[in-house]
Amino acid sequence: SREAMVTSPAPARTPPPSFGEAKNRRQKVRAAGLHPDYWYPVAHSHEIKAGKAIEVKFWRRSFAVFRGADGQLRAIDNRCAHRQLKLTLGEVDKHNQLVCPYHGWCYNGQGQVVHIPHELFGRSMPNFQVPSYAVRERYGLVWLFPGDPNLAQTRALPEIPELTGPDAWACVPVDFVWKAHHSMIIDNVSDFTHEYLHRKYKPFSDARLTRLETEGDKVHVEYDTHVGGGKISGLFVNREKANTGHMKLCYEYPYQWSNTGDKIKHHCFVLPIDERTTRAFFLFYFDALRVPFTRIDIPQRVLSVILKIANPIMVRPLLREDGFAMEAEQEGYEAHHDQPIAELNPAVAHFQALTIRKWEEHLARSATTLVPLARPACAEPVSAS
Repeated sequence: SREAMVTSPAPARTPPPSFGEAKNRRQKVRAAGLHPDYWYPVAHSHEIKAGKAIEVKFWRRSFAVFRGADGQLRAIDNRCAHRQLKLTLGEVDKHNQLVCPYHGWCYNGQGQVVHIPHELFGRSMPNFQVPSYAVRERYGLVWLFPGDPNLAQTRALPEIPELTGPDAWACVPVDFVWKAHHSMIIDNVSDFTHEYLHRKYKPFSDARLTRLETEGDKVHVEYDTHVGGGKISGLFVNREKANTGHMKLCYEYPYQWSNTGDKIKHHCFVLPIDERTTRAFFLFYFDALRVPFTRIDIPQRVLSVILKIANPIMVRPLLREDGFAMEAEQEGYEAHHDQPIAELNPAVAHFQALTIRKWEEHLARSATTLVPLARPACAEPVSAS
């Protein structure tokens, strides 16, 4: 009958729990942010040219990062103290100031309003200000410190000596914006049980976990594995110089890196945009590649050119496989977050426990600190009278 054909509407999907509501490790880690008192890459240096401002988001907070005509980078809250417009909708003027497009209020790198082009109605120049943040450049990346500005000088940026100096290694920078929680990316890059996903490119195979150890804010993982087994990429690996049968990895909160024979290395830096969006920056750098079918090492200056060619042909397609899987995992988690945890690799639990602990440290500090992380938008209130 027609009545029998009527189907009931599908029950509404319950959203994943918040961090405070989470009942198990997986739910907690998928709701955790990253501690803001660290340096995070937010863009490649070439993305922010002189006279340009870009919006950067860190865990739903919006920042305006801009470069003046003097070449210096500055970072402030992305809002005008007047009507709260995003300042990145405006422009950077010749005085290295960010100008709101609505009323022309001009902000310097400290977030202070230094010029108001319209009438002040008989008042002296008010002391309006939005928070400012430390920003630096290194390894071709722009780094932001979104946390307590008093801690920026005490927290070091990642040290990658191979990428500095006259003998710097050739490097492949790659980045993606994925619709996935940042913890899924950390799980992915250090968990080699997903070999099946990369059966075409074979970056690693036959992995066997040989070390798993948490030391403070670091999780060390090592695998006996075959590195660089691709039909094309494998031809360039100098297996006489590099031990490609073993790989060391580390989740050095909030960064991740790997080391194959001290000759093939990478770093992964994640920028948590929100609970389901992350920008991931990868730096792959090498010192053990050779001309295929010979014992001739490829000079670094030539290797840089080769890597630029290899980037869109081999590196990005390989990482797109990871992106596909993580975005699918995000959708799966949102639909089935209440299902039991099914995880075989013990390393994943260590990664997740570290992320949860650091987020709890941030929440505890935020709840007890007597010094606000953000200064008021108006340090000198202006009345309407």
